[in-house]
Amino acid sequence: MRALVIAPQPFFTPRGTPFSVYYRTLVTSELGVKVDLLTYGEGQDIDIPGVRIIRIPRFGFLGKVRVGPSFLKLFLDLFLTIWTIALLSRNHYDFVHAHEEAVFVCRFLKPIFSFKLVYDMHSSLPQQLTNFQFTSSKPLISLFTKLEASCLRAADAIITICPDLSNYVTGLRIDTKKHVLIENSIFDPVKILPRTRNSENDLLTPEPKQNPVELPPRKRLVVYAGTLEHYQGIALLIEAFPKVVAENPDAFLLIVGGTGPQVQKYSLLAEAFGLAPHCIFTGRVAQHVARYYSSLASLLVSPRIEGTNTPLKVYEQLASGIPLVATNIYSHTQVLDQNVAFLVEPNPEGMAGGILTALRSGGSSQLVAANARRLYEQKYSRPAYVMKMRNLLELLS
Repeated sequence: MRALVIAPQPFFTPRGTPFSVYYRTLVTSELGVKVDLLTYGEGQDIDIPGVRIIRIPRFGFLGKVRVGPSFLKLFLDLFLTIWTIALLSRNHYDFVHAHEEAVFVCRFLKPIFSFKLVYDMHSSLPQQLTNFQFTSSKPLISLFTKLEASCLRAADAIITICPDLSNYVTGLRIDTKKHVLIENSIFDPVKILPRTRNSENDLLTPEPKQNPVELPPRKRLVVYAGTLEHYQGIALLIEAFPKVVAENPDAFLLIVGGTGPQVQKYSLLAEAFGLAPHCIFTGRVAQHVARYYSSLASLLVSPRIEGTNTPLKVYEQLASGIPLVATNIYSHTQVLDQNVAFLVEPNPEGMAGGILTALRSGGSSQLVAANARRLYEQKYSRPAYVMKMRNLLELLS
């Protein structure tokens, strides 16, 4: 089989890295499919055996692509469409795997070029228009809602990444036989190819040293690793931690990730709550360094306060064998329950209480962590992921 994968996003960059595209493409290639991956010009090439990465022009003078809808993405998607038509005209593809808004064009190209269409649905695109405050126009949102439903019905296979999206698709009465839930639950290391003279110097900084910050000895590390966007609940975690330290002086908060301005913002907040001696921010680090820090933790935390999609890091936390404290919101509870995590109310009191309970209850905490590891192996591990992708390819063949 031969496939065209279309990814309308920067591929591969350290911010907003499209892991779902990478792992889908990697496993598709491992299962014997020859893949052409068409994506934006922004990004660094990575090593995916059996995959040819094709890029539209960079247009670097227009700036970097942000997460969510933007006029820059609309402009780049015009060129993505031109390249798509050119590739379809020159090659025969058994199926086209369209990520996110790429499906809008592919839906109309499908009858012309006679390929099977996979819609990889990372989110509901009409919801993105409002969530990212791109538009409040009801006619425009209604148009995208109808177009999305049309794409779902026209697709030969649909991938959703979490139960919330799966339920959304089911609610539209889409044929359940062509719908596959494949969570973004694996995290193989990404091998980035050496830079060429044309590589963008600002995209990938040299990998940090293994220990870019000095950690205090004989402390019980409570580790958050991820982005520092508002919805991640970092302010909630910082506000909760003075109570944790007051009752458990051995506790120490390590916050891994975040841009320079974000780190500065939350460092000032931590100082305001008297946490300067009890908290360290690393800033953005390489993926393997973030995992190294997480491996040192006595406790992992996910204080997220908003959202419906399951965070990618939750699957790594389940697999870690380290107890997890997470807020009791739908974004988490699609995957987590009290058997595999300490679920707390999304407020400082709840987070502080959950951290203290997990730190105190050694035996219970280890049982919860063991349950989490077992759940990951059964439902979300690499063999489980590969089996889901194999079922998808059997559906297409």
